[in-house]
Amino acid sequence: MANVISDETMEYVAILAKLELSPEEKEAAKRDMGRMLDYIDKLNELDTEGVEPMSHVFPVNNVFREDVVANGDDRENILRNAPKQKDGAFQVPKTVE
Repeated sequence: MANVISDETMEYVAILAKLELSPEEKEAAKRDMGRMLDYIDKLNELDTEGVEPMSHVFPVNNVFREDVVANGDDRENILRNAPKQKDGAFQVPKTVE
């Protein structure tokens, strides 16, 4: 493990994350962070020459659909589910004085 996290760095990270860690948790977190940094170092060894940077692993396409009204003329059928109705709308108990 080439990346060793200092106690001061761990304290600073804990403060930023608003964590109160026991001494055992601090040691475990230091080991975990060191392993993460080692893995990043290993990834940095990869040859990425000619690889285009990307923001997502999967291709991102426009996922919007046309805004088309469907079953909008079915007021009577919808109001059949209403316990109470008034003037073609749901009638609900008053909640604000």
